[in-house]
Amino acid sequence: MPEVKVRKRLLITEEIYHEGGPVAAVPRKRGAALAVIENPYAGRYVEDITGFMDDLKPLGLAMAQELLAALGGDVSAVDGYGKGSIVGAAGELEHGALWHVPGGYAMREILGDAKAIVPSAKKVGGPGTKLDVPITHVNASYVRSHFDSMEVGVPDSPRADELVFALVMTCGPRVHARVGGLAADQIKGEDGLR
Repeated sequence: MPEVKVRKRLLITEEIYHEGGPVAAVPRKRGAALAVIENPYAGRYVEDITGFMDDLKPLGLAMAQELLAALGGDVSAVDGYGKGSIVGAAGELEHGALWHVPGGYAMREILGDAKAIVPSAKKVGGPGTKLDVPITHVNASYVRSHFDSMEVGVPDSPRADELVFALVMTCGPRVHARVGGLAADQIKGEDGLR
């Protein structure tokens, strides 16, 4: 299986105090961990690429751990997540899909009992391409107060033969969330949806 060759890693955190309304008593935290790696399949079609997912698992776990630490290290405070991939022009969308297992399962592993599927987005683009990574509640995808996205990107990436992988975690609902629907304190946790 190919070796995972990392060119760079980034960590982004933000605290959101308000969105035009009153200042939140506790600011919402969002963070993203990104890695820029060489795409071992760039420029050619390879039928069986699934083995590379196993090679990516240590990277996914390291990124998830780093992101959790950047958000304060408290597993119980993280209640939203998402993941994404940006594929350089010499790759194909399916190369970005290789991040589903290593990225999603890494976050679920470190967060413990997360029940909801980790939402994702992927696209092909050149250096500076941005991606809106979708976010949902970690235990119930239908919790409207946690429907969100975080824009991520790397100014000089991905080069044609690279992949950018991203993990996103959040602490708290959107600031000023008030559109109803299933509330976080009403989660049953039976199916990852409600």
